[in-house]
Amino acid sequence: MSKTQRPFVPLSVAVLTLSDTRTRANDTSGDLIEERLKAAGHKVAARTIVREDLDKLREQFRQWIDDPGIDVIISTGGTGM
Repeated sequence: MSKTQRPFVPLSVAVLTLSDTRTRANDTSGDLIEERLKAAGHKVAARTIVREDLDKLREQFRQWIDDPGIDVIISTGGTGM
């Protein structure tokens, strides 16, 4: 059986960094994720840093899950959680 070729479909991705210490100026993991997503042809629809607070984290995920313009959420950080 041969594999059928499917057209590339770019995704709209939200990137969340969970950290009490990172800012946009020093969020190297978020930068790397954004860079690689764009290089692969995807769109970074949103990006934010959330402090290590479970309620704030839940709220951010809920907002993005409800957003029809976001297909995927990628998170990084959170070692203190």
